[in-house]
Amino acid sequence: MMLLLLCIGWVFASAGVAMLPMRRQYVPGVALLIAAPVLIVAIGMQMGWIYAALGLAAFVSMFRNPLRYIAARLRGEHPEIPQ
Repeated sequence: MMLLLLCIGWVFASAGVAMLPMRRQYVPGVALLIAAPVLIVAIGMQMGWIYAALGLAAFVSMFRNPLRYIAARLRGEHPEIPQ
């Protein structure tokens, strides 16, 4: 039950952060980006790998642009950040 409440809280927090102006999204967005894999692993341990895979797909879908940015930085590129 606690895992479900944490996941619901994460979803509401991410929806709230998405409504912020772009310049104010960075700090809470990074916190959500770090918290998501922890929740996905917990889902996998409690519910099974299928539910963890679905959570991972949702996570990648929601954070596709920040993940692309991180991947580009790891490759040594310097992508443009929106204003």
